[in-house]
Amino acid sequence: MPMMVEYTYLVLNLPRGTTRETARQVMTEHAEYGGWELHTVRLYSDGRRRIQLRKKIIRARKTLHIGT
Repeated sequence: MPMMVEYTYLVLNLPRGTTRETARQVMTEHAEYGGWELHTVRLYSDGRRRIQLRKKIIRARKTLHIGT
C-alpha cells in the first residue's frame, strides 16, 4: 500500500516595505532551524508578501515484533 505524503503548513505574512533580503533571511531561518521548505510566495500589488512554508509529517508505523 503506497503511503501518501502529508504536510503541515506555516503561513508568514510580511508587511509592505519588507525587503527581499529580509524575506530571504526569514525563510532561511525557518528552513535551517525548523526544517521548513518553501511552498509558495505571493507578492501583492501593495507590497505585502504571503509566504507559505511546508514540512513533512512523519508518522510512526507499527512494526511486527517477533519474539525469541
